Amino acid sequence: MPDIAKLITDLPKAELHLHIEGTLEPQMMFALARRNKIDIPFRSVEEVHAAYNFTNLQDFLNIYYMAANVLVEEEDFRDLAVAYFDRAAADNVVHAEIFFDPQTHTDRGIPFDVVINGLLAGMKEAREKHRITSKLILCFLRHLDEDAAFQTFRMAEPWFDRIVGVGLDSSEVGYPPSKFARVFAAAGKARLKRVAHAGEEGPPEYVHQALDLLHIDRLDHGNRALEDTELTTRLAREAMTLTVCPLSNHKLQVVNDLHNHPIDRMLARGLRATINSDDPAYFGGYIGDNYRAVAKARNLSREACVTLARNSFLGSFLDDQEITPHLQKLASMLP
Repeated sequence: MPDIAKLITDLPKAELHLHIEGTLEPQMMFALARRNKIDIPFRSVEEVHAAYNFTNLQDFLNIYYMAANVLVEEEDFRDLAVAYFDRAAADNVVHAEIFFDPQTHTDRGIPFDVVINGLLAGMKEAREKHRITSKLILCFLRHLDEDAAFQTFRMAEPWFDRIVGVGLDSSEVGYPPSKFARVFAAAGKARLKRVAHAGEEGPPEYVHQALDLLHIDRLDHGNRALEDTELTTRLAREAMTLTVCPLSNHKLQVVNDLHNHPIDRMLARGLRATINSDDPAYFGGYIGDNYRAVAKARNLSREACVTLARNSFLGSFLDDQEITPHLQKLASMLP
């Protein structure tokens, strides 16, 4: 494992499944609460960590949305992004495509422009400081209705040149992708990329809907697709990228133990699986932690780790000429 751990540190990586609001560490939560005079129901960092004993997705989301209340000004969103990119740089992330949830903020009176201006400022600083490239993906909250998604879509229109795509996140079970087919069609007409969370807690049918009704370019999570042999074969045949999040899967009991995680089965079945951190402040680690944890649990080979990193660039929304140097670097890391 020491050799694999060093390899993982050295691998250039793209992160494709990262909720920027999910990088809000307890220390920053308290600092922003003080700065913005926001009351939060915790008295210490230790108390926050104790609350992170989730048993399912909804338990996590309840705290996630509460914590987001401390994000008020452009400076807050910039500071949040800068803190994430500092950690990403330490893990040798060279490109990140980050999710943001504007409805989490606009529904409590924070203007859309405040959110995106702050994030873009943090992304610019990361490029200058760490040479990390990045792109923004606007996510619709699936527990809200389609009209709310369209309202957010219209708010975002002036920013489409700074947003690479749209996504779908939040509570999965009971909120099928089909609910958002029309707004995803509008995104497609606007030439935005389309991604969606499906097959995390939801059934394989949700993955079918994401493919056939939302016409996604990338599948977020997708673990439960393995329950459907025909679907798994299709995903492999179409080279559909899966943005897998091992520590999140374990924390939310999508898998009961990392020793049972399907990441190597995904690779063996020809799936373009990748490793990502999801909401690292809540799930116990950033992208390097996810690589190391699942590599140890599943005894992944050097070749598997390099393949996962390679897949992250192949599944990104970078142009081919931007991807090529990263693939060349990864190829040089194998005997």
